Amino acid sequence: MAEENFFERVYVIARQIPFGKVTSYGAIAKALGTARSARMVGWAMNACHNMDDVPAHRVVNQKGLLTGKHHFDGTNLMQQLLENEGIKVVNNQIVDFEKHFWKPEVEV
Repeated sequence: MAEENFFERVYVIARQIPFGKVTSYGAIAKALGTARSARMVGWAMNACHNMDDVPAHRVVNQKGLLTGKHHFDGTNLMQQLLENEGIKVVNNQIVDFEKHFWKPEVEV
């Protein structure tokens, strides 16, 4: 199924996000050569709940908002995971987003 293949390609990139860094749905989509598929990247992140090796908490929207936080168990789990990596979050938004942003370069 094409969707499963796309999701797996998303996970390959997500697994590369360094500790203490974040990226956006759109940046992953661009790295995959499918710049208009940011929403599908979001669906992939939502579908990876049982995959401990995919750091979905490090994927946010283009402005640094924790738009996927409601998909995590516990109300503030996404924020807590990011803060454990030294990323400050205020009002569901990453402080100094540009400083923490990691741009995936590789096309998968």
